[in-house]
Amino acid sequence: MPPAVYIVALGIFTQGTSEFMLSGLLPGMADDLGVSIPDAGLLISAFAIGMVVGAPLLAVATLGWPRRTALVWLQAAFVAAHVVGALAPGYTVLFITRIVSALVYAGYWGVAVATVVALVPAAAKARAVAVVGAGLTLATVVGVPAGTVLSQHSSWRAAFWAVAAATVVSLVCTLLVVPGGRDEGERPSVRAELRGMARPQLWLSYAITAFAFGAVIVTFSYLAALLTEVSGVSAGWVPVLLALFGVGGMAGILIGGRTAGARPLGTLGAGLGGLALFSALLALTAQVTAVVIALVFLLGLAGYVTNPALQSRVFTLAPGAPTLVGAANTAAFNVGNTVAPLLGGMAIDAGFGYASVAWVGAALAAAGVAGVLWAAYLQRPGAGRAPTPEPRAAVIARETAKAEA
Repeated sequence: MPPAVYIVALGIFTQGTSEFMLSGLLPGMADDLGVSIPDAGLLISAFAIGMVVGAPLLAVATLGWPRRTALVWLQAAFVAAHVVGALAPGYTVLFITRIVSALVYAGYWGVAVATVVALVPAAAKARAVAVVGAGLTLATVVGVPAGTVLSQHSSWRAAFWAVAAATVVSLVCTLLVVPGGRDEGERPSVRAELRGMARPQLWLSYAITAFAFGAVIVTFSYLAALLTEVSGVSAGWVPVLLALFGVGGMAGILIGGRTAGARPLGTLGAGLGGLALFSALLALTAQVTAVVIALVFLLGLAGYVTNPALQSRVFTLAPGAPTLVGAANTAAFNVGNTVAPLLGGMAIDAGFGYASVAWVGAALAAAGVAGVLWAAYLQRPGAGRAPTPEPRAAVIARETAKAEA
């Protein structure tokens, strides 16, 4: 695997840490900014909204750029947004910086996938995409708990400064290692990529992506508050349990990476079914600390075992749209990331408590299972298509032969 693939994954790690670290920062941010925890949770949705818009928009805007140039400028904008966020005097400015950060991070995702796919031979493309995706999983294992510890010993603003500094390191490595330019003869075309995306199965896959990630993120977004307010876990143990979730996620990525190629729909069905079950169990046993600890790991495992299949299947369904198909899938992930925390916040505000977010996760996972079953049905030969009428000449010939017999 070329070193540039790992450098691109480093960029996903640094920026992905910012995407998820707010789950461990929400209590401190809410106190500092003078807002409720559900209102602070909207900062997660703001990031997701920016990614939904930014993924396809910046994929189109940077389609003709040299890839290294696009990666560098997008990371520079991300750093600038985090510096402003760290200095933000109030909630509104921070909200805006989260949207801007997400816009450029979404653009980075689209360019990152296109970059690594172009750097390796056909047989290694899926593995290269998996390496990039592992950068995000590593962010949940290392980056998010580190940000939580930093915020507990300093402030949430220190976590923002740390992400900005790490992204600067990634930017410099990109300049030094990632090749500039495009392959000779490569002429990207927005029109050609749009034509390549005109497949109903592809859009069903995007819906499954949104349900799957929404089911994971709705519980994860409020996990710190659930652990301390309902399960009786001390604040000092929260980073450890967030890391445990990430370890489960890494195990899920490894398992899913082995099964997604041969059985993508089976992998998705098993992961989403497990996610629905474990989410429901968390809602029912949220006050039993020992059970909750085990379920945190299992939620990470079930939630991320689907990731390789979600990421790779769309490229199989639309090979003619290598840039937009990945960008649209990034948007789909963040549709779930936008809607799910909103639903979780509504459940909390309605008085159902922090454990209710796990019921929301269970419902979203069940919807994802229904989507997988539909996709399996559509994948069957001839499914959803009316039988081809027999030519009239053949009918006449058959009837004539019967009469003569």
